[in-house]
Amino acid sequence: MMGLMAVEETRTMTPPTVRGSAAHDAREPGGTTTRAWTMRLLVLGIVLSALNLRPAITSLGALLEEVRDGLGMSGSVAGLLTSVPPLCFAVFGVTAPRLARRFGAGAVVCAGMVAIATGLLLRPYTGGTAGFLAASALALMGIAVSNVLMPVIVKHWFPDRVGSMTGLYSMALALGTSLAAAVTVPLTDALGGSWQSGLALWAGLAVAAVLPWLPFVRRRVTAPGAGVRDAAGTATDGRSATHAQDSAGTEPAREEPPTLRITRSRTAWALAVFFGLQATAAYITMGWMAQIFRDAGVPAGTAGLLLAVTMVMGVPLAFVIPRLATRLPHQGPIVLALGVCGLAGYAGLYLAPAAGAWAWALLIGVANCAFPLALTMVGMRARTGPGVAQLSAFAQSTGYLISIPGPLLVGVLYQHSGGWGLPIALMSALMIPQMVVGFLAGRDRTVEDEAAR
Repeated sequence: MMGLMAVEETRTMTPPTVRGSAAHDAREPGGTTTRAWTMRLLVLGIVLSALNLRPAITSLGALLEEVRDGLGMSGSVAGLLTSVPPLCFAVFGVTAPRLARRFGAGAVVCAGMVAIATGLLLRPYTGGTAGFLAASALALMGIAVSNVLMPVIVKHWFPDRVGSMTGLYSMALALGTSLAAAVTVPLTDALGGSWQSGLALWAGLAVAAVLPWLPFVRRRVTAPGAGVRDAAGTATDGRSATHAQDSAGTEPAREEPPTLRITRSRTAWALAVFFGLQATAAYITMGWMAQIFRDAGVPAGTAGLLLAVTMVMGVPLAFVIPRLATRLPHQGPIVLALGVCGLAGYAGLYLAPAAGAWAWALLIGVANCAFPLALTMVGMRARTGPGVAQLSAFAQSTGYLISIPGPLLVGVLYQHSGGWGLPIALMSALMIPQMVVGFLAGRDRTVEDEAAR
């Protein structure tokens, strides 16, 4: 399927008027074949990278009790641990566009995969909570820059397939998330019951994701603002335009467009808050839901499977929702439908956590598909590649900052109340503003127009 999609993109996305290094390659002898393989390799790199963007978190959620016992963590410290992912995503994600302009997006994503592999390999063996947090932060730094750059890469290479490619990327992300939740406990048992081995084994998947990006390390065509084309297929960067002039001798160099004043856009703020609230729900789910089921009397292995069911709902829906979203002028109805599922799941989790566990896992899994919807709206709410880069960095960095207190507050409420009633009430309350701002972010408008006004 990935190969066929790549070939289809090769035929459809490079019109004769496009200038730049990719078009120049296609005109050279053997250029069409080279480009076809480049596209296949790029799709493979996107999929493998997406598979690595959540196992660092959900593998820890499945073994959180064992890690707490092994490192002597309190509930509040464990809550801090579950807040580290959004903190790292906010701090490091904002640097991604600048790094991509300097080194190229392919090189930055490749380095991100190396950071993930290194952090996951080191963190179980650091011997203390501080070292565990530091190694986790290294892995999460790699995830952060890749999170921001994936929509940019999709917008540049697949401008006519933003919905389907975002769906493929989101589906792979959901598959990696659910796979780590489902098999970490059984694999840990198979490896002798050592939680260190159960966490470290996910470094191997990150190593595999490094390989497809190696050919792109010295190519900068996917960097935001460097060879990214606008809606008309014209190069927006002086370096790319100069390359086109050298190769074709017809097009003058263009200056890079001015940076958007993204904070003037109400849609950008609505999307950032929506991203933050859905991230809050997702990281509370990944960090604590297995523990909620275990405290209700569900065995550890089954609790891990329930978390996996929640995550695996994103596999089919992450492909369907972006395609549906790109066909609608307003994505608000999808936001509301997902929110209703979340409220129903939280109500069930409060009233009968063990008796209806599978139903609640399914409903919360549907609600968590607000993530691929948010990614899709990032690509739809900006017209140009640089606009997508700025909106992606702003929405994700601001959003992850907003999400930091949620998992920590859940841990504090759990420890001091002695139960899950207050944490679940908090999760339910946060779903209401998520539905409101998501509805506003779904309106048919672009940040370029709003920032200009």
